[in-house]
Amino acid sequence: MRSGAIGAALVVVLASGPLQAQQVFKSDLGDIRVDTVVSGLSHPWALAFLPDGRILVTERPGRMRVATRDGKLSPPLEGVPKLLAQNQGGLLDVILDRDFAQNRTIYFCYSDPVDGGAQTSLARARLEPGETQLSNVQRIFRQEGPPSRGLHFGCRIAQARDGNLFLTTGDHFVYPDLAQSLDNHLGKIIRIAPNGSVPKDNPFVGRAGAKPEIWSYGHRNSQGALIHPVTGKLWMHEHGPQGGDEINIPEPGKNCGWPVIGYGVNYGGAKIHESTHKPDMEQPIRQWTPVIAPSGFTIYTGDLFPQWKGNAFIGGLRTQILVRLELDGETVTREERLLRQLGQRIRDVRTGPDGALWLVTDDSNGKILRLSPAK
Repeated sequence: MRSGAIGAALVVVLASGPLQAQQVFKSDLGDIRVDTVVSGLSHPWALAFLPDGRILVTERPGRMRVATRDGKLSPPLEGVPKLLAQNQGGLLDVILDRDFAQNRTIYFCYSDPVDGGAQTSLARARLEPGETQLSNVQRIFRQEGPPSRGLHFGCRIAQARDGNLFLTTGDHFVYPDLAQSLDNHLGKIIRIAPNGSVPKDNPFVGRAGAKPEIWSYGHRNSQGALIHPVTGKLWMHEHGPQGGDEINIPEPGKNCGWPVIGYGVNYGGAKIHESTHKPDMEQPIRQWTPVIAPSGFTIYTGDLFPQWKGNAFIGGLRTQILVRLELDGETVTREERLLRQLGQRIRDVRTGPDGALWLVTDDSNGKILRLSPAK
């Protein structure tokens, strides 16, 4: 597999319009303009687009705000529940309900304080008109199992076409073997209805000793999930240790292998996997060794970049890149690494309703960035 050219910066200029600054980067399929729309955020984690084009953005310390296309940023919304903002934990993903225009419902996940640490929880709420507060906040799922002391919460949300919600959960770093056990929610994909109930067709409903919310298991720490716009399937990616970041398409009841199989080694170089393959354990459609440290995930469906239609985009944290993947069905055929000279940890990647790609950068001075074709 051939890797494309690494995006090199061409020029840095001040924007003449409302956007704060712009840079231009090369890619194999045309130059990319990167505009800074908002800066000064504290470790932003996720974006969700309101019907009028404004943007909900979460900040890991526990704030949710509304940003405008011209760079204005609201005060923090009222109503966000108490959470544990420690290390990787805090206020993390947010999405709009598929029927938001009618019900104004949003879903968000966060590290929920419990004795000994925190668990990944999923809440629903109503975003009141005027966007100053959340009302009717309800926790509809809280992870069960040993709590995390600040690592591997997972916490990406995707809503399927049938309205059911998928939530990724992490293994809390110190409990990798629990990802193989069905009596807890660590290292799992969870599937629940919008009210928190368990769909009757979940794969482990009625099985003794298994949590009925589980969709798939054997995951490490997933910070990217989406519903494929053509097939409707859930796609997700997850962090490996030293090597073995993966993209998986988790089918109901399937075991994706962590930590029994994988392509990496433990921190310090110790062996952690039995092998790379094992019967009855699923193989990823893509793995990275060395790691890219993936976060954020979109399949591009816009019109601004017609040459990118159907490509997948993933942010890189440790590598500080944007990864573009060309796909043939469920096969990755080519990879290009973009924006290296930007020098930013990319936490979230979304296709905007305007056809642009939108990113957030994970930093104490985090930014919302907009990618469009350079003219």
